[in-house]
Amino acid sequence: MSNSSPAFLCPGQASQSVGMGADLYESSSIARELYDLADNALGWSVSKTSFEGPAEELNRTEHTQPALFVHSVVCGALLKEHGVQPTVAAGHSLGEYSALALAGVFTFEEGLTAVAERGRLMAQAGASSPGAMAAVLGVDDDQVTGVCRDITGEGHIVVAANFNSPGQVVISGSIDGVKAAAVALADIGAKRVVPLPVSGAFHSPLMQPVQELFAAFLAEIPMADAQIPVISNVTAEPVQDSGEIRSLLIAQLTLPISWTASMTRLGGMAPTSVLEVGPKNVLQGLMKRINRDIKVQLAGTVAAIKSVSTQGGRP
Repeated sequence: MSNSSPAFLCPGQASQSVGMGADLYESSSIARELYDLADNALGWSVSKTSFEGPAEELNRTEHTQPALFVHSVVCGALLKEHGVQPTVAAGHSLGEYSALALAGVFTFEEGLTAVAERGRLMAQAGASSPGAMAAVLGVDDDQVTGVCRDITGEGHIVVAANFNSPGQVVISGSIDGVKAAAVALADIGAKRVVPLPVSGAFHSPLMQPVQELFAAFLAEIPMADAQIPVISNVTAEPVQDSGEIRSLLIAQLTLPISWTASMTRLGGMAPTSVLEVGPKNVLQGLMKRINRDIKVQLAGTVAAIKSVSTQGGRP
C-alpha cells in the first residue's frame, strides 16, 4: 500500500440523528448539490428530514436509509476534495452502499435510487410480515447461533443477523422467535438482551420476499467494478468485481452482517488510518471491542473532516 492508506467505514441504521449534515450543507457547495439532488430525486426532503427531523420521520426505514447514504457520500466526497483518498472501504449493512458509491461502483444518483428502493421494500416487508430484532450482549457467536438454531427447530424463525463485535450479536426473526431466543439466551448467561426499535426482521428469512423484488430492481442499476477493494458484509472479504458485488448485495438482505470478521480482515490490510464516514461513532465503538490497536477517527462533520484533512488522513 502507499504511504497514506486510509480506510473509509460507512455506518448503517442506528447511526442517524436529527441535525446530521446541516453543517455540511451550510459550508459546502458539494454538500448542497448532493442534498438538493436527493431532495429532487426522491420526492421528499432528505435535507429537511436530516437537519430538522422530527426523529420519528428520520427513523422510518424508508427515510433512514437514503438519509444515511447521502450523509456518508457527502462526507466521503469532501474528504476526497481535501486529498484524503481511501484505499479500502467497508460499510455496515446499508453502509455498504455508501462504501460502494465512494468506490465508484455506481453514481450518487444510481446508488440513491437503489437505497431508496431497498428501504421502501424493507419497510413494506416489516409491515406485511412483522418481525423483531434484539442485541444480545455477553454471549459468544457460536452460542447465539446454536440457540437460534434450537428455537427455529421448535417452529419459530430467528437467526443471528449481525455479528457486530465479540460479545455483541443481533438476532432477528419473528416476534415470538426473538422473544423465545431472548429467554433461552438469558438462561445461558447473556448479560442483556435489548430489543431494537426497528420496523422489521432485517437480515433474516423474513426478508425473502424483499430479496426477490430487489434483485429484479437491482438488475436495472448500472454497476462498474470498484476502484478500490470493498469488504463485503456477507463474505468479510474484499471484492471489486461488479457482478460479484451485485450478487452479494442481494444475498445481504437475508444473510448476516459479518462485521467482526470484516474488521479483522481490514486490520490485515494494514490501513494507515480508519475513518468513520458518518454522523456518529457507532463503528468506532464496535472497533474498540474488535481490535483496540485500530483507532477509528470520526469524519462526519465539517470540523472533523477539516481535522482529518490537515493530517492527510493519518491518525
